Amino acid sequence: MDRQATRAAAGTRAGRAPVTLAQIARQAGVHVSTVSRALSTDDAVRGGVGAETVTQIRALAEELGYQRDPAGAALRTGRSRMLGVLVPRLTDIVLATIYEGIDAAASTAGYHTVVANTGDDPEMQRRRADALLARRVDGLVLGDARSDSDLVAELARRRIPLVLVSRRLPGRVSVTTDDVLGGRLAAEHLLSLGHRRVAVVAGEPYASTGVERTQGFLDAFAGAGLPVPASHVVPSRFDVPGGRAAAEHLLGLAPRPTAVFAVNDFAAIGVMAAVRDAGLTVGRDVAVVGYNDVPLAAALPVSLTSVRSPMYRMGEVAATTLVTMLDGRSGRSRRLRPTLEARASTLGDQTPGAAR
Repeated sequence: MDRQATRAAAGTRAGRAPVTLAQIARQAGVHVSTVSRALSTDDAVRGGVGAETVTQIRALAEELGYQRDPAGAALRTGRSRMLGVLVPRLTDIVLATIYEGIDAAASTAGYHTVVANTGDDPEMQRRRADALLARRVDGLVLGDARSDSDLVAELARRRIPLVLVSRRLPGRVSVTTDDVLGGRLAAEHLLSLGHRRVAVVAGEPYASTGVERTQGFLDAFAGAGLPVPASHVVPSRFDVPGGRAAAEHLLGLAPRPTAVFAVNDFAAIGVMAAVRDAGLTVGRDVAVVGYNDVPLAAALPVSLTSVRSPMYRMGEVAATTLVTMLDGRSGRSRRLRPTLEARASTLGDQTPGAAR
């Protein structure tokens, strides 16, 4: 069929029933199975059709206005080409950046993503996971794993392919920053500046991020012969109000700490606000270190020293790992290497002070 006739045929169908594979096959003069394989996003399926035929069929399908039916494809292949993603909240720039990496890598592999917020609530996590599975997603990327929830174990028992991102759980495939190392980097930076009385805003106890960052920090100070008292390690929410509340408590200690490590940047911003409200100067009276190095960190009035986490890359690797597992290969956990970006919140005027 020439192009003019093809356009005419497409025009007569405008506003009518969708174009089918059988219609494309008739006009291309091939079997419908050839059309199905040529239009597949799966390289293994498409590999049985010559490259020239694939190009011709795809051009014809585009001219006719063919729209792939994901539900029908899922019924035929048992695969929806969709990945479900659970995150505590996409308003958090860290999680949003991780999701961007997941979505980009999934798209490159021929998958779509569907994301759901859980508010870090165990019951909501369960409901949202079930909702995604009801949509026939092929696997899940979980950015909200909790040590006090059995959801991940339940999904594993149901043989749902899944990869954890940002947070870890023992025995599960995960892609994270090496958070123990990140905590150690924060500690070594403060030690190098001469700080001896330090404190930690430690995050939520159910999240491996806070637990491991805190542990790396405490281990480094203990290794230097300066163990941090338990009274100087305060749990908190992973947000500005949580960091502020924890810091207000820590600043009331006598003597007060000269430096505070907060296990994420937003909690660290809350710490900086508490320091300011106490009439003190960040970077001179109290040094502050955050974690993740979100773009805002360098743009604050007092720029924030932070442990940089490769957030986007974490998402990319998590999605690629899940696709690998869906292809029948084993997935392996990865811990990406953090770095420390030193700025005014710890460097101040470059004089750490006499009595640390």
